[in-house]
Amino acid sequence: MEEDGTMTDTVSGAQALSEVMADLEARSHRFGSALTAALRSATVGGRGLDDVLKGLGNRLTDIALAAGLKPLEGLLSNAIGSFVGSVTPFADGGVVRSPSFFPMGGGNLGLMGEAGAEAILPLRRGPDGALGVATGGGGAPMPQIVFNVTATDAASFRKSEGQIAALLVRSVARGQRGV
Repeated sequence: MEEDGTMTDTVSGAQALSEVMADLEARSHRFGSALTAALRSATVGGRGLDDVLKGLGNRLTDIALAAGLKPLEGLLSNAIGSFVGSVTPFADGGVVRSPSFFPMGGGNLGLMGEAGAEAILPLRRGPDGALGVATGGGGAPMPQIVFNVTATDAASFRKSEGQIAALLVRSVARGQRGV
């Protein structure tokens, strides 16, 4: 058991060392590129040596500052991640069952679920532009009413329109009563 733990520690250490070496290699490539660009600028571009060396110094300072701030960046990232916790998306709605904080405009915090379960309902604009609760169509399917009309010509169809309208009104009324 101890040998397995030691092996895991060794592998983890090797991976960390590999990441550090890759980072150093990338930084050395950036340093070389900055030096090459500075010297090329001095010889081809006709810039003075003072300007080239100032530019090179600024570039090297940027590289060193980025390397120095990398541990601080990781520390801040971990601290913010542990403070905020995991993010749960509610784009399709959901239920919050325990007290939870959420960000609001102006840097304020809101509290939901403090008095029991609360629902989150997505809002969408309808065809008329009104904002309302979006339904996913997950409820009971809407009943369909089908009328089959057999007419010999357009005139006989026009005569049956009144009968069709009456049938439709009666069907809707039955549906509203739950019959």
